[in-house]
Amino acid sequence: MAEPLWTSAEIATACDGVASGAFDIGGVAFDSREVGPGDLFVALTGETTDGHRFVSQALAQGAGGVLVSQPVDGPHVLVADTAAALDALGRAARARTDGVVIGVTGSVGKTSVKEALFAAFDRGSHGAAHRSLKSYNNHVGVPLSLARMPAATRFGVFEMGMNHAGELAALTRLVRPHVALVTAVALAHGAFFADEAAIADAKGEIFQGLEPGGTAVIPYDSPHRDRLIAAACPYAGTIVTFGREAGADVTAREVMPGEAGTLISAGLRGADLVFTLRPRGAHWVSNALAVLAVVEAAGGDLAAAGLALAELEGLAGRGRRIPLRLERGEALLIDESYNANPASMRATLAMLGAEAATRRIAILGGMRELGPDEARHHAELADAVLAAGVGYALLVGTEMKPLAEALEGRIDLDHVADAAAAAKRALALISPGDAVLVKGSNAIGLAGVVDALAGTGY
Repeated sequence: MAEPLWTSAEIATACDGVASGAFDIGGVAFDSREVGPGDLFVALTGETTDGHRFVSQALAQGAGGVLVSQPVDGPHVLVADTAAALDALGRAARARTDGVVIGVTGSVGKTSVKEALFAAFDRGSHGAAHRSLKSYNNHVGVPLSLARMPAATRFGVFEMGMNHAGELAALTRLVRPHVALVTAVALAHGAFFADEAAIADAKGEIFQGLEPGGTAVIPYDSPHRDRLIAAACPYAGTIVTFGREAGADVTAREVMPGEAGTLISAGLRGADLVFTLRPRGAHWVSNALAVLAVVEAAGGDLAAAGLALAELEGLAGRGRRIPLRLERGEALLIDESYNANPASMRATLAMLGAEAATRRIAILGGMRELGPDEARHHAELADAVLAAGVGYALLVGTEMKPLAEALEGRIDLDHVADAAAAAKRALALISPGDAVLVKGSNAIGLAGVVDALAGTGY
């Protein structure tokens, strides 16, 4: 290990624990299946399992040490409470960095924007950027992501999520961002909030953790813009808006779709930038403007950000484009299977509608946690499906019944019970020239449909 992430002495000091001896670690994990050589395994105790049961497995996989609340054989730091110790290690990581820290939240786009920001900062800093992996954005994932941050990090990007009021306030005070971004506000986790305004208030909690003089970055086009600005005012030294509408601080003056992506001429507060955006869709234009607003606020390299956006790959479950090589030609699979709410459904259906294709197919799963108006929100997607020129819709899950009824007789469709049935049906219907969108709430399991379709290639 060239430069340890943590020494056992540093861990013990940060977590108020006792080290069994001297050891160094190069990573941190709480899932024993993800432990690699030299990692610190944190044995968390949950409602259904106890991480201490997997200490031996972690050490056998090469863990450099373990963080435990009961004595074990092998290199370890003993603490009173491993969850509290992980929080403490995250706070210690945040305290020791001199880098610029960015916090990202939003109802839609936060993981995609987080990855785009990392690509921009990593390119501009020549590898001195760090970000939270996967969607590690909750009360366990955020301190874990902080604990993984090297001391020499120049830019750290952290995703923060929530499904109840008060959660973001706690997470942002751990992260203490210099720049805090809300990508968008939409009806996600609506079952836990009275309305979208309440969701906006919960998202606005991210500004409560801003460092003195920090910057709040807010979507100008959002109907909740003024509410977010009011939430930021007590905490932010600077407020920056981004969006397509006139009046935004960071905006797109020209947007020209092309074969290689979308050519965008952007106006920022202190610069102009012309760049190509590889990911497609109007929602990605908004994402790119958010990225540029944050990079400028953080003092990053805007030219490097433009180059990173030109090379950005789609993420699995979040816009990945997969060519399906069939026996008589090729089809396109657009993988948006990770999650869905009404706003993201409409955005990705519009993207499908812009695809040049012999036939457009939408494989749509139910949207979860929408609250008492769930049926209406599903039925109201009919207009977006029709506007996209969808020739065939495969609807998955009981939640999709209202949409099936709204589309009946207007386009060809099937409504199936679950992802397994959808996979069987989908394998039989794809033809060369098709563009296929797969999108639904993660709990519906449409990633399995994507895997089934991708396996048809050769």
